[in-house]
Amino acid sequence: MTDTLTPETAGPQGPDGSPDTGRRKLLAAATGIIGGAGIAAASIPFVVSMMPSERARAGGAPVDADFSRLEPGQQLTVEWRGKPAWVLRRTGAMLKVLESPAHRLRLADPDLKVTTQQPAYARNAFRSLKPEYLVMVPICTHLGCIPTFRPDVAPADLGPEWPGGYFCPCHGSKFDFAGRVYRNVPAPTNLVIPPHRYLSATAVRIGEDPDGSARSDWLQAPST
Repeated sequence: MTDTLTPETAGPQGPDGSPDTGRRKLLAAATGIIGGAGIAAASIPFVVSMMPSERARAGGAPVDADFSRLEPGQQLTVEWRGKPAWVLRRTGAMLKVLESPAHRLRLADPDLKVTTQQPAYARNAFRSLKPEYLVMVPICTHLGCIPTFRPDVAPADLGPEWPGGYFCPCHGSKFDFAGRVYRNVPAPTNLVIPPHRYLSATAVRIGEDPDGSARSDWLQAPST
């Protein structure tokens, strides 16, 4: 089957202007694409081929995502095991920040010592098989909210030292463009990198390791 990915720009809000976390979780689970470069995030429609049926997908079957139309700084969302999974095409500037010694000092686990959060083949500075692409399950390890994609640098609400990344407005947790958690925020661990392998230069299968073996035991529950 083929799903049309709808544009997403910012998380929904409640009547008082505060984050509507329940609705945001629901919307984040739907398929979508988010694009961002510089200060503003831009969105475009995107189509991805979803091979398994809805029942198989919810039950844990691998999901294929075609990211051939992703521009640098954009990401798309697919559903895997009833949860959102993001594919981000990182820019050169994003990659440079991830390797910066000064940036690493701001992270709680830059060396990925909590090994349950990523497969062994993703234990590197980029937490990925290919530096340009990040494949990640965006469920905050604090209480299970969905962080927002914030590629804008030094926005007023996040401060002058914000280099871009992911921000959870529910309780203020911050993650970089490898899903690594910042120090002194509620989230205790990095975001989860799921099993994945590349089928081609523009397609990835989420739910299988590079050797083709399926994984059913990967996702860790957020702490409470």
